[in-house]
Amino acid sequence: MIRTAKGMLVEYALSLPPLAVEFGFNPESLTRSRTVSFDSSALPIIDFTTPGEGNRIGQAASAAAESISFDILLDATDKLSDPNHPMHAVALVSGVEPEIATLRSMVEPKVSGPGPFQMMSSLGGGGHAHERDEHLSVLLFVWGTHILPVFMTNLSIEEQAHLPLLKPYRAKASITLQVLESANPFYQVEQVQRMLMSAANLLNVPLPF
Repeated sequence: MIRTAKGMLVEYALSLPPLAVEFGFNPESLTRSRTVSFDSSALPIIDFTTPGEGNRIGQAASAAAESISFDILLDATDKLSDPNHPMHAVALVSGVEPEIATLRSMVEPKVSGPGPFQMMSSLGGGGHAHERDEHLSVLLFVWGTHILPVFMTNLSIEEQAHLPLLKPYRAKASITLQVLESANPFYQVEQVQRMLMSAANLLNVPLPF
């Protein structure tokens, strides 16, 4: 039996506390989207007969950063039913609240902390937000062979079942990420992988010219 790989979100920073959450989900539920806008006023549409002329027209188009959306299920049922599970005691008291707290902290603004570390701004003391130099952390979205630098732009959590003390033991988290498409090593590796897979696809597609 082939074991399905798990996904992970890891904060790319020296944080207090360190933030990371692992989850399993069906890759078919993942949506990757990108929008392209065309400004015809910047470059009037003209006839073109060669790829070079087509490239010139393409200068009037701009692509937004790719976004990735998916749902994950956080469920402590296995931990609760197995007394030998290393997280059994934690699940009995807290259910999946530790995972939920981690996800929520990933969209909490951070401030500079002791030494090279950073901490959540709610722990940073007084002063206005701009005086505390608040910022959101870059996250690494790990999915199979892909490691993408991202910001979490949307997080919605639906608690579906609770323990007697009203701690959730089952919840669905809907997450949207924006890929940081820049000259960083993670995205550069992603670009190389994409080019290699595109080249491999040519073996299956007859060119029209």
